Amino acid sequence: LASDEEQATGMERKVMEAMNKGLDPYNMFRPKRYAGTKEDPNLVPSITNKRIVGCVCEEDNSYVVWFWLHKGEAQRCPSCGAHYKLIPHELPH
Repeated sequence: LASDEEQATGMERKVMEAMNKGLDPYNMFRPKRYAGTKEDPNLVPSITNKRIVGCVCEEDNSYVVWFWLHKGEAQRCPSCGAHYKLIPHELPH
């Protein structure tokens, strides 16, 4: 029987090859956890110069604090103060 890697074609094959190299072309992996400080902000990939971000602030919160994150310096969540930084992300195709 052929393996998934042997049978895959087209975009599925490209994604599998990228994932085998440790790349995440479509942000399918769970995001890496950061300290959320100014020195170690949460990194948010984006293909544009701004992106809307949701912060849960505390583990047991039942609501999300939404805010715009812009390219440049790290920005703070208006509620809890966790830092986020926008980083460029290029689509693989």
